[in-house]
Amino acid sequence: MLANVLVFVMIAVVGGLGSSWYMIERGSALTTRSFGPWSAWVAAGRSDADPYTRAHFMRRGMLPVSSALAVTFEAVSDSDGQRLHSSCEYVVDGDEPPGRFWSLSVFDENGGLIPNPAERYSYNSATLLKGAGGRMTVAIARSARPGNWLPTGGAGRLALMLTVEELREAGEGQAGRWRPPQIRRVTCR
Repeated sequence: MLANVLVFVMIAVVGGLGSSWYMIERGSALTTRSFGPWSAWVAAGRSDADPYTRAHFMRRGMLPVSSALAVTFEAVSDSDGQRLHSSCEYVVDGDEPPGRFWSLSVFDENGGLIPNPAERYSYNSATLLKGAGGRMTVAIARSARPGNWLPTGGAGRLALMLTVEELREAGEGQAGRWRPPQIRRVTCR
């Protein structure tokens, strides 16, 4: 009898801790919106944010910008669902975000900037070399590439952040059709 109770308690504790970790790390349909590999915490920085959203940003030591002012999309995998890693090369490609200002950055798995001799950490709506029709194309790789390139060094696991200020909602011209860019794996070493 005691063994059954202990097993039940262990299952409850492990299940509770596991589901809490998942909700804090990844979120759910209640706390995030997903667009391919990108996810955005819908209540980030708001006074009425749920406990999981608050814990997500506290755990990472980040101060979120209010989702009323900007939307931050985060990707830890490519468009095929494979985990982003510095041993691979990627191309981030899509339409330029329809907002007042945007930035795309790459971080290590702990949310830190990746040291690099070029001191290049992000691109934004003012610094990106734009393609035809306002397309954004950025190479993510260890070694230098022509055009828009963000270095990854030997960082290991990666996270991409795309922050868009004053993202226009659906129904306001092109914003209704805009989706965050695709993340294509080119090769791995």
